[in-house]
Amino acid sequence: MRPTFSIIFFTVLSGAGFGILFLTGLSFLCADWVISLVVQTGHADGVPLMLARAQRGCAVALAIGAMLGAAGLACSAGHLGKPLRAWRAFSQWRSSWLSREGIVSLLTFVPAVTLFGWMLAGGDPRAPVASALGIVLACLCAATVFCTARIYSSLMPIRAWHNGYVVPGYLLLALYSGALWIPAIHSYPRVISMFAIPAFHVSIVNMLAIAPLCAGLKFAYWRWLDANRDAPGTGDATGLARLGTVRSFEAPHTEQNYLTHEMGFVLARKHASRLRAIALILILFAPLIAFLLSLPLDYLGAWIGLVAGMLGVFVERWLFFAEARHAVIAFYGR
Repeated sequence: MRPTFSIIFFTVLSGAGFGILFLTGLSFLCADWVISLVVQTGHADGVPLMLARAQRGCAVALAIGAMLGAAGLACSAGHLGKPLRAWRAFSQWRSSWLSREGIVSLLTFVPAVTLFGWMLAGGDPRAPVASALGIVLACLCAATVFCTARIYSSLMPIRAWHNGYVVPGYLLLALYSGALWIPAIHSYPRVISMFAIPAFHVSIVNMLAIAPLCAGLKFAYWRWLDANRDAPGTGDATGLARLGTVRSFEAPHTEQNYLTHEMGFVLARKHASRLRAIALILILFAPLIAFLLSLPLDYLGAWIGLVAGMLGVFVERWLFFAEARHAVIAFYGR
């Protein structure tokens, strides 16, 4: 498949945005624990300041997550033939994962905007209503990314997508992207909040668990893809394989058409190997760089790790589309 940048930016940005919102929603559940930790260390007089910073930090995280998610969804409209008719996709929710993704993603903004307003109004992040909205937000974010993954994994003509690796890969990479953004947001001097402590732990979890899981899953996926690279031939596509070797003696048209342009993209195997190695290195070691450079809560180190990690996700997503092969190309003898 031809890797169109509008779709790549859609999956990368929306995955990062909903990953941020997912982790921010869960962070409201640990607000009581953080405050208790502060009180136990003998700094109870600093609780009001900590709450004020928490409100600021959570508001910024919610705003960035929502903007990235909205930007990703807006990029997806750029791949449509008639973007002004994108609203019609919402009517096919009974059969279309694209329609379900659009509906669930819009519902996700309801608790996100509500929590954002709650933080700006000076609401207590420890309040039960904040925890409840945080849980709803996290569930809707996970559902949105799941629907995005099912858009591709449900396509049977594309063997590279119709397998058991795609959905876990999308979910893990969204979590990984969000785990890169959260420490960077909460470690910035003007936004540093009581959630900087959990955000610091997110860096450790991302480095020791999420990043290795992402890299391991992608490595297994690429090995499976190499082992199943043989696509149906012209004989299989036409149903004439039982008669012998089937080949086309004349091209069906004199110039490139939509199918050959979009479905006939070919990536050299040597280039794919190099890009795979680059993606794995960036995904695996970006959290480590962010962690080591952010030990004193140095926001610059966290942002360097964020940029490197997101670049790795971008390369992986480009490969995800470039290495896919649609079965319709078999009719053209490729």
